[in-house]
Amino acid sequence: MEEAAHAIRAMIVRGAPLIGATAAYGMAMALMRDASEEALDRAHDTLLATRPTAVNLRWALKRVCDAVRNRPRETRAAAAWREAAIICDEDVEICRNIGAHGLKIFAAAAAKKNGAPLNVLTHCNAGWLGCVDWGTALAPIYMAYDAGIPLHVWVDETRPRNQGASLTAFELISHGVPHAVIADNAGGHLMQAGRVDLAIVGTDRVTKNGDVANKIGTYLKALAAKDNDVPFYVALPSTTIDWTLASGDLIPIEERAQAEVTQMTGRLPDGSIATVEITPSGSPAANPGFDVTPSRLVTGFITERGVCGADEAGLRSLFPEAGGG
Repeated sequence: MEEAAHAIRAMIVRGAPLIGATAAYGMAMALMRDASEEALDRAHDTLLATRPTAVNLRWALKRVCDAVRNRPRETRAAAAWREAAIICDEDVEICRNIGAHGLKIFAAAAAKKNGAPLNVLTHCNAGWLGCVDWGTALAPIYMAYDAGIPLHVWVDETRPRNQGASLTAFELISHGVPHAVIADNAGGHLMQAGRVDLAIVGTDRVTKNGDVANKIGTYLKALAAKDNDVPFYVALPSTTIDWTLASGDLIPIEERAQAEVTQMTGRLPDGSIATVEITPSGSPAANPGFDVTPSRLVTGFITERGVCGADEAGLRSLFPEAGGG
């Protein structure tokens, strides 16, 4: 369990759906060692404290706790393993359905291009490396490419951890999808120049009113998209909707280590990996991990049940059974 907690905290695994899946298996491993009520609560609290922003973490931990709470202790570990596996299988199907619904948007946008490639901009990594399979924001891209739709992806580098430049680029080149990595600050210019047809990102938490917490830099891309009439979509599994929060200003924003900003890790000419300092020694750094994009800047949500408006009415039209208040 401690290793699972470290993996989440240190971003050895990352991406909201994969964080939840990892936490679920962390609970199962904890219960193998000690299935007492006290150990259950301790494992829950330890894993919950690893990342404050992504709501999938809390959701997955509750799923496992609910699955084992009233069972005899000798059956708890097996029940937790089963529930973790179910969570993972559900994530695959959720992401597959997000891809299918997003594919319709991509196909409609491509039809207006007269055979020219559809230019898509994305931020951070919301593909299969951040989920169990398929991904969220990248699932429609894969399905569109596999369907023969000509497209090209602008991949934000996503400083400071460069999830776009390393992970998204790795995924796309593995799948054969045409793309180019761009500096984070280039997106607005490309939109002004008419070289972006739509933007799509994932999310770590969506509040009841449709505000979106995602990797730092998302808000600026949404502002640029709004100013240039570029559709801006957010792909999300329903597990990232936080019905308990009314708006995005209530979302806790994770502050990460200064070293992520002041240092950079990369590959040297001989293939070895090295970390170098890129700021003057002694200069402090601030490192908020996420920002909040107001719902007014979002064109629509792509979920496993379909596409809806980025507001409470839109979310409840697809998920009428969810949330209270």
